[in-house]
Amino acid sequence: MAANARFEGHIVQGHVDGVATFSSVEPKGNSRILSFKVPGHLSKYISGKGSIAVNGISLTVINVNGAKFTVGIIPYTWENTTISRLNLGDKVNIEVDIIAKYLERLAKNVKKTY
Repeated sequence: MAANARFEGHIVQGHVDGVATFSSVEPKGNSRILSFKVPGHLSKYISGKGSIAVNGISLTVINVNGAKFTVGIIPYTWENTTISRLNLGDKVNIEVDIIAKYLERLAKNVKKTY
């Protein structure tokens, strides 16, 4: 992306922050709502309408409830990624929002200076 281009989408680095468990899939219209459970230490970095990568697939979070989060999968994503091959209970790699991690680090450093 050129420096003067408009940024659209998620910031994904390709890092794995942890592992989540695929817990449910519900049809919704022509799409699907998938639920995952993450380790507690990662849930603080996940927010509704924020970004998350599941097995390297950049997705938008719909909802977060404790250690569980949901994402919506449109037909194109279902048909053109490996997400459709998941079985309930499967482990998936998770990359949480890098901006949330930066903000946490910044907040910790600000506290130390006061």
